[in-house]
Amino acid sequence: MEAEHTGGGAGDADGSPGAEEVLDRPLPEGVRRRVVALVADAFGSLTMAELPPQLRQYARFTPSRRAKFAGNAMAAALESHPLFRQRVGERLRETRPEISEALESGSPPAAADPAEVAALAYILRPAGWAKLVAAAGEEVQRARAERAEEEAGREVRRLREELAEARSSARAEADRARAELESARKEADVLHRKLRSAVSDVRRGEAALRKAAAELEAVRAAAAAEKAAADSEARRLRARLAEAESALEAGRRAVREGRSVEDMRVRLLLDTVLDAAQGLRRELALPPPAQRPADTVEAVEPGRMTPKDIATRALSETDPALLDQLLALPQAHLVVDGYNVTKTGYPTMPLDKQRLRLLGGLAVLAAQTGAEMTCVFDGAELAAPVLLAPPRGVRVLFSKPGQTADELIRRLVRAEPPGRPVVVVSADREVADGVARAGARPVASTLLLKRLART
Repeated sequence: MEAEHTGGGAGDADGSPGAEEVLDRPLPEGVRRRVVALVADAFGSLTMAELPPQLRQYARFTPSRRAKFAGNAMAAALESHPLFRQRVGERLRETRPEISEALESGSPPAAADPAEVAALAYILRPAGWAKLVAAAGEEVQRARAERAEEEAGREVRRLREELAEARSSARAEADRARAELESARKEADVLHRKLRSAVSDVRRGEAALRKAAAELEAVRAAAAAEKAAADSEARRLRARLAEAESALEAGRRAVREGRSVEDMRVRLLLDTVLDAAQGLRRELALPPPAQRPADTVEAVEPGRMTPKDIATRALSETDPALLDQLLALPQAHLVVDGYNVTKTGYPTMPLDKQRLRLLGGLAVLAAQTGAEMTCVFDGAELAAPVLLAPPRGVRVLFSKPGQTADELIRRLVRAEPPGRPVVVVSADREVADGVARAGARPVASTLLLKRLART
């Protein structure tokens, strides 16, 4: 509240001597708080019509809440509404008649609170009120300074007492520390002597340990040499035993398989000859066999049709019908270079999807033609066996580690008896030339892909 520089008040209306008086400094804070409290107490005795418009909203507040929330508004109303100030002054004359009369007579009580005197003078505005307010402010400041000085003195005395106690405590602590230090020094001397003795014992122990370690290392070296010699002898004996077992097993397998393999080859060749004869009979539309005189005449018999004879017909090497004719031969065997075909036809698919797609097409082709079919995949780089259920009518083989699919295909061709029609599907020129030398009929991978596209 800094509007105290305007001197309007009760003297403005009635020409009292305080009409021209003004404050030359802000109202002291203690006086201001007392003014707000006095106005808040007198506020409740005024009617709503007697209150300035800006203060009517606080009419129902308690004096404490009125002082808290309407302090600035009441201070401003005292300056801007002289009539309001006069009404508040009248209430104060009624509630504080002695001090009010003393102020108006120019002789305030000496024992009265300076802040109370200044606040009443500010509201009542008697002659010389500005000096009373200023004197009260100086008195309040002087009292505050005295209280601060007293508090400072008490604080200094308290600090001196604490300093004395701290010094006394520090001396006692220093004495105790010196005593503990002396005791610690004595203990340190004892510990140093024990440490030197312990170090000497440790050094002797380390020397004994090094000696024991050297002896142990020598024993270990001798044991390792003996173990290495024993392991070498054991490995040599195991190798000889493995060689003997391998030779024995090879002999047993040769005895066991020699006969069965030859029988299988002869039987397969016999079936091939019989099927070829029946196919030739159907191809030539021969009549049922009957004994004729001409049958006793010697003549050259017609030759069998082989995969090489198919090439003499007017069919292109890329015509899928060529593969149908080859597979129509009796006991035909189709050998497929799996990855060569899949990577030619659908290289972007994963390997497992490539295998499934090719084997599905070969199963349909086997069902349509009745030919024997073998699909070979390269297994040299496989980390583990492939889990795969071969489709009906298709044999699925993977090459062994260290062996390529091309080598496995050549072995399959060499395993067939001479005279059986064998067709090998591969775009690899080396594979085609190799199987052709072995008597098989090579065809391109694109030919099989075109044929499978028709199924």
